[in-house]
Amino acid sequence: MGAGIQIREAHFPGRAPIDAYGNGGFRFADMSHRGSLLCLPSGIHGWDALSADDLTPAHFAKVIDEAAEIGILLIGAGTEILRLPKALREALSEAGIAADTMSTGAAVRTYNVLLAEDRAVAAALIAVD
Repeated sequence: MGAGIQIREAHFPGRAPIDAYGNGGFRFADMSHRGSLLCLPSGIHGWDALSADDLTPAHFAKVIDEAAEIGILLIGAGTEILRLPKALREALSEAGIAADTMSTGAAVRTYNVLLAEDRAVAAALIAVD
């Protein structure tokens, strides 16, 4: 008898530009993903962040694990631009990660440009409607 449906953590094992965003998700690599994303050197991962207001260092554990391969982290904070909480700024700084916070749309556009230039860029993108 088959194992049935298996739910796996969302992960695309490569780097790819983001083709579209909105309606609560993203399109990339001929696929779509509902929810937020982490675009890292190890690939594109589903991310459990729902709002920039609630971000903690725990949301960035995968980012910190890959810090040695990241030159800049773009944080797409939804429709608003906000200052990251102090504890999160300190955790990223201690890991040697330079972070720039902007709207999700601006982060997607900037990520795509830096990715096309083969730069060491990562992005944490909160889904927008």
